[in-house]
Amino acid sequence: MNHTMSQPSSGNKSYVLVLRLSLILILFSAIAFGGYKVVLYSKASAQGPSSTSQGGPALEERKIAPVISDSVEYENKIAHITNGDTTGKWPVKADYPLDGALLPFKRIVSFYGNLYSKQMGILGELPPSQMLAKLQQEVAAWQKADSAIEVVPALHYIAVTAQGYSGKDGKYRLRMPFHQIDSILNMAKRINAIVFLDIQVGLSTLQDEIPKLEPYLKMPNVHLGIDPEFSMKGGQAPGKVIGTFDAADINYASEYLTKLVKENKLTPKVLIVHRFTRGMVTNYKQIKTRPEVQVVMDMDGWGHPDLKYSSYQLYIHKEPVQFTGFKLFYKNDLRNNGRLMTPRELLALKPQPVYIQYQ
Repeated sequence: MNHTMSQPSSGNKSYVLVLRLSLILILFSAIAFGGYKVVLYSKASAQGPSSTSQGGPALEERKIAPVISDSVEYENKIAHITNGDTTGKWPVKADYPLDGALLPFKRIVSFYGNLYSKQMGILGELPPSQMLAKLQQEVAAWQKADSAIEVVPALHYIAVTAQGYSGKDGKYRLRMPFHQIDSILNMAKRINAIVFLDIQVGLSTLQDEIPKLEPYLKMPNVHLGIDPEFSMKGGQAPGKVIGTFDAADINYASEYLTKLVKENKLTPKVLIVHRFTRGMVTNYKQIKTRPEVQVVMDMDGWGHPDLKYSSYQLYIHKEPVQFTGFKLFYKNDLRNNGRLMTPRELLALKPQPVYIQYQ
């Protein structure tokens, strides 16, 4: 049966108009939100290839955050320092760092010591001009050994030193006067070096010591080192036994630096943790990594190359945290017919250390 189509009434016209407008709005919203998702996907895709050339974790497994502007270059540098390690431990999965991060874009070569003592390291042993010239020579040697990563100089100053006597408060540590830290900063300016302030807590705590250094840690070029060897949780005098830090201690330091970075809009801080025994760091798997802080586990022991290789393998490689460092002793490494290891030897390590310290 045929039906004749009647003309719509004015009410029906309004209904049709509203329906059409609704459909247009829905379509527009779909395009807008769909486009937004495409932009986000494209940003994630721009992070680089799906995995590193050295068998590292796929990029999509990593959290995407408002971080470094060149994540492809970051991945390339990570692959470079991973150095072909096939154990699956390296590289460590971690969030990308904030923009301006030093690691792994730079390799840091530092001189360590204290201005009160010629026995604590090269930093206090030589007159400033001679010391700075020697540091620049070491930087040049490392740059020649590996031109793929820029090498930057650093002064690593023991700002809180462990002591064999208790002191008035019984904490077995001595805080350096601020004018000494200022002297280190002035020395660093002469060669455009960064600065590390190192803490040996004795019977004190990081919670008591780090805040005292906050005026300096707020500076963009000042970073932090902490030394478990002299953290005497058993109450002994420093030097009697080797001390220890737990992951909770290291996380406190990292959290404190994170707060400073956020509040003062700084580039990421580098946190050096010295280590040469298993007991010096406990619960390493609980150490947190953050975009604001870059954690370096520094192999701190002295001795013959074979012993140093072994320590690096046992306590740094096998218990990965984030980045690695290696310490060389101008005097102690020469004992018992020993020798100083060369940059090329250390660059053969898997992973390569990105922080080198001379004492």
